[in-house]
Amino acid sequence: MAQEFKLKGVTSLNLKNGEKKEVEVEGVEGGKVLLLKTQDRVHATSANCTHYGAPLAKGILTPDGRLTCPWHGACFKVSTGDVEDAPALDPISKYDVFEKDGAVYIRTDEDTLKANRRTLNVKCSPVSNEHILVIGGGSGTLGAVEGLRGGGYQGKITVISKEGYQPIDRTKLSKALLADVSKAAWRQKDWYKDASIDIIEDEAKSVDFSGKKVSSKSGKTYEYSKLVLATGGTPRWLPLEGLKGDLGNVFLLRTLPDAQNILKAVGDNGKKIVVVGSSFIGMEVGNCLASMKNNVNIIGMEEEPMERVMGKKVGKIFRGLLEKNGVKFKMGASVDKATPSKSDSSKVGAVHLKDGTALEADVVIEGVGVSPATEYLKDNPSVTLEKDGSLRTDESFAVEGLKDVYAIGDIATYPYHGPGGNGLPVRIEHWNVAQNAGRSVANSINNPGSKPKPFIPVFWSALGSQLRYCGNTMNGYDDVVLQGKPEEPSFVAYYTSGEEVVAVASMQKDPYMTQSAELMRRKKMPSKSELQKGVDILEISLPNEVKM
Repeated sequence: MAQEFKLKGVTSLNLKNGEKKEVEVEGVEGGKVLLLKTQDRVHATSANCTHYGAPLAKGILTPDGRLTCPWHGACFKVSTGDVEDAPALDPISKYDVFEKDGAVYIRTDEDTLKANRRTLNVKCSPVSNEHILVIGGGSGTLGAVEGLRGGGYQGKITVISKEGYQPIDRTKLSKALLADVSKAAWRQKDWYKDASIDIIEDEAKSVDFSGKKVSSKSGKTYEYSKLVLATGGTPRWLPLEGLKGDLGNVFLLRTLPDAQNILKAVGDNGKKIVVVGSSFIGMEVGNCLASMKNNVNIIGMEEEPMERVMGKKVGKIFRGLLEKNGVKFKMGASVDKATPSKSDSSKVGAVHLKDGTALEADVVIEGVGVSPATEYLKDNPSVTLEKDGSLRTDESFAVEGLKDVYAIGDIATYPYHGPGGNGLPVRIEHWNVAQNAGRSVANSINNPGSKPKPFIPVFWSALGSQLRYCGNTMNGYDDVVLQGKPEEPSFVAYYTSGEEVVAVASMQKDPYMTQSAELMRRKKMPSKSELQKGVDILEISLPNEVKM
């Protein structure tokens, strides 16, 4: 039952447009509310992001009423509390707010206030003849099914997932080696049951696009009205002796069983671990295992970790952070092979580099990239795969040349309209991109004829300090403008192509990344020259008009 709760220390709703203020609620332990004003109206909402609990008071409020989390880019519509962008699943709560007797009150109930979120009513007994079939069980699938039911879709939804469990927070596999499905899953099984979303453990074998049927490896046939392809990426084995799956205790990391097997092999820690690959996966899992008191070596072909994406200057910062945690690096190195353990010839014992260096290894983890998981489409006459095995889509992620078929996540090559994009096709392997693509598809299905809403890619990483990143360097950059104190590390790195900023990375400088993403959406990022002169992007007012 709704009650009136007094806000501590607030006597009026006299806020300026764009102002945010976190306030305590009297009589409710831990109770907090965010007051904010946009478009001449004061709103009261939950105080924390529903993703990982970031304080929304430190986020970015736009003139058109978007409130973006300072950590991971989750975005909410202030007027309703609804999710605008991933990775948050639940909306924030909205409260009636009013002045009375020289004080300010909100109207809600205590349980809602303490929950710090609004739970969507997704209970559904399908009433239409439509049937959406989603192939895959990752972030793209999560965004699609959440967006469909959250947006009121009343048809049947079936998910075919070879993983056999509901969508999980895959980012925690490499960052924390989280191996418990009950802790890693975004929603428990009952949620999908209530939402009438069937998750079936199976794998697509082929698709009959004209007949609207999918044949599976179990021998079953699934019919659909609309098809969402979200099969993600397949991690690569190195085609080298001892590293192509032919020795024990050599692992890839993509699924819960992968994490479980790594933890089992590591045991009570104190192991010699070699990570092949200095990308995000390799760096994160290496840092995690070093924190668990293992002896970790990371091998990379570049001069600095993640150099191709992040550049040498920033890569050097990351390397320094992991070295403080005890990680050792072999950079500018090429792997030759792995050889068996002297005590057990079925398991790995050492990784050999081409320069003759041998690194002892109880466990090896390969993080050398993924390939689009589209094997089930390779001989299909109705589609033409890109050279990398992905599917070309339009802005709404509809597959070119096919009707009622969408592709999202690691398998989708789509036109990018952010800075440096100019509509050129890109394939971006980001958790957030996949989920936002899924949400975009859900919106297109729920609102036929609506224009797709472009988004700025956002990702994050745990590298001894929390990295925030937005934008895209896949189409190239030629310089990095670094501001702050990299040695702390407290910095913002602006990736530029000519005078244009195409991506931004930061550590301990929230909400610079979030502000950058909103400026990018409005095509108002300052130029390289302006940044070099010391322009502070937090001092730039956000215009109303979105130009992406």
